[in-house]
Amino acid sequence: MGEFVKVAKRGEIPQDTGKCVEVQGKEIALFNVGGKVCALKHVCPHQGGPLAEGGLDGSVVTCPWHGWQFDVTTGVCTFNDSIRQETFKVKEEGEDIFVEV
Repeated sequence: MGEFVKVAKRGEIPQDTGKCVEVQGKEIALFNVGGKVCALKHVCPHQGGPLAEGGLDGSVVTCPWHGWQFDVTTGVCTFNDSIRQETFKVKEEGEDIFVEV
């Protein structure tokens, strides 16, 4: 089991947007999906695109480089469920957002 590290304030991640943070050498994409913050590996497995900069439609982010899509709540690729992005547990305390690494 990892440790929870403070990575952002709630106000830094408006609803239906993403933000990249670096935690212990890992780039993690945070997404605000309907008021719930989700976290997954920021770098797309296809060719390294920045997922936090992708468009978010519901819980699905589209990589801005080549269009690969992932459900940010599960990390599962929408067109091939054998492809998964690493996800991270998130907890919120007041306005602070923590990610387990």
